[in-house]
Amino acid sequence: MARRANAVDSMGDSGGSSGSRRLAALSGVSSTMEEKNSDLLCPICFELITEAHITKCGHTFCYQCISKSIETTKRCPKCCFALPTQELIFPNFLLNELVTKQRLRMATSEQLVGDTAAKDGNKLKDLIARDSQNLSLSDVDVMLEILSHRRTILETETCVAQNRLLYEFLRHLLKQKEEQKAQIGKEIDLISRDLHEVEFILRERKNLLTSTMSEEVMGATTAEEASSVQDGEKHQVPELPGEEEKPEMTGDGFNSFNNDPSSSTFTIRKRRMHTYFDDFVNCYFQARGQDLYFSGGTTAGDADDNMRLSVSSRRGLDAFRESLVKFSRYSSCKTLATLGYSSDLSNGSIVSGIEFDKDNEYFAIAGVTKRIKVYDYLAVIRDVVDIHYPVVEMVSNSKISCVVWNSYHKNILASSDYDGTVTIWDAVTGQRTKTFQEHDKRCWSVDFNNVDSRLVASGSDDGRMKLWSLLANNSVATLDTKANICCVKFNPKSSCHIAFGSADHCVHYYDLRHTTKPLCVFTGHQKAVSYVKFLNDQEIVSASTDSRLRLWNVNSPPYSIRSYVGHMNEKNFVGLATDGEYIACGSEDISLYVYYKGLPKPLFSMKIDRPSTIDQSGSDLNEFVSAVCWRKQCNVMVVANSRGIVKILELI
Repeated sequence: MARRANAVDSMGDSGGSSGSRRLAALSGVSSTMEEKNSDLLCPICFELITEAHITKCGHTFCYQCISKSIETTKRCPKCCFALPTQELIFPNFLLNELVTKQRLRMATSEQLVGDTAAKDGNKLKDLIARDSQNLSLSDVDVMLEILSHRRTILETETCVAQNRLLYEFLRHLLKQKEEQKAQIGKEIDLISRDLHEVEFILRERKNLLTSTMSEEVMGATTAEEASSVQDGEKHQVPELPGEEEKPEMTGDGFNSFNNDPSSSTFTIRKRRMHTYFDDFVNCYFQARGQDLYFSGGTTAGDADDNMRLSVSSRRGLDAFRESLVKFSRYSSCKTLATLGYSSDLSNGSIVSGIEFDKDNEYFAIAGVTKRIKVYDYLAVIRDVVDIHYPVVEMVSNSKISCVVWNSYHKNILASSDYDGTVTIWDAVTGQRTKTFQEHDKRCWSVDFNNVDSRLVASGSDDGRMKLWSLLANNSVATLDTKANICCVKFNPKSSCHIAFGSADHCVHYYDLRHTTKPLCVFTGHQKAVSYVKFLNDQEIVSASTDSRLRLWNVNSPPYSIRSYVGHMNEKNFVGLATDGEYIACGSEDISLYVYYKGLPKPLFSMKIDRPSTIDQSGSDLNEFVSAVCWRKQCNVMVVANSRGIVKILELI
């Protein structure tokens, strides 16, 4: 019996020792894996990262996790950096490779440990089954005591392991929320300082208005005149926001005040502000990002009238004020005139190009009817009947894809056509003065250089961009690319910088003095780029058949600053125009969409329908807006659709 007890003890020790070894092996593997995995865990789901994507602020997450976070909070969960769109996250290929290798190592280790545990467990089971008939009650009691002790140890270790995981989660969550709290504190401080600055400006304006009104009263020659100033004209000094009266925002800023807080102008703008409030929040923090992230700043309580915002801080606040005011300036369009590119509106007569001359006196309309028609703008506007006749008409040999005026010579026009021909026209006589025929396929776009008005550029389906001179009979330069060129546009302030959109989904920007390599290639569109336009000498807006517009800066390639969505564009050239601040484009739902460059959503849209006098029964379901042109330095546009309906619109 003693020998059997010793055998049982030895068996228990052996089993315990074997179990201890297995636990040690498991613990060793687990701790090793934990150390190796600590940098490979997603901070959101705390699992090994799947499809790793890195944010612009340098943190890496699972793609699904960060996508959901951007949709809900539009900020980085680690540092609260503003992430308004998914365009600011990028694949982290290196980390993906490391995670894949780590998963393989973990799977191999788990299989080895599992095989060892299974073998040890089978040995113990076989040993107990073989000797169980020879065990006495005391032997069983000893075994139960040993197993009970081991069970307690295992339960304790399991509880510790589980709570340690919970502890790590809560610790990380607390750290994250404290970081968010600190970030929110910075944002509140920034907003408070800006609010104090705006209150100071309003107070100054109030005092100035009070002083001006007092001078009016003192300057009145009679008591009746003073009474007229005070009572008849009803000038009263308004209070600051939050008091009895509110300022009315008119024009481009707070230029006048109104006693009535429900003033129609202010109410409409305030309603639009609240409609797009979240977009304005993102725009505000983008404009004030430098002060938010890189300045120590002072609290609103430390600031007084003698402690003004720094120049850079004021610049950021002014930029956002400008965006806020300009976005809310226009809410619709009114039609000034309607005309037809073709007399037969029931058949397709797509307008492919509209352009104003350098003085805004005449505009040219061209399209698939092979005709360029030049109209006197003021004559069209003043006509009471919508029957308008061109002052001159030019006939091409092929369908026209683009038309453009010379920026220096008022009577010179250029056009491109489906045969690949670039033609120079005299807008006074209506005659051709030059014809360039070097493109092998359809030529989509042509443009004059603003600085050197003798230069003309064209882009074609043959993948070549050609440079022409009005003083030469042949092209003076050729740039070969690997894809169709859909649009070309010179930088308005340069004689040698040009941008073009291509079927390779990119916008290319070149210095024509060094054509071996582009200055930059802007990537982000998912389909062919159909239009490029310069807002100024640094910013470019492009349109694509991926139903997006994108804003780029030539000094910060290759990613877009902003993406504009709302319109529909999947297969047609729908027109694109800008006045430097606002962007207008067509859509395949027969509508015009207008955007402000500072925000991604449209200000408004407007249907470009055919006149009510035309029979609607034969309506083409594929109708679309095909051309848009902005009259320079004013709020007037000319828009045309694929049926040849042309409307002159004024933004209101």
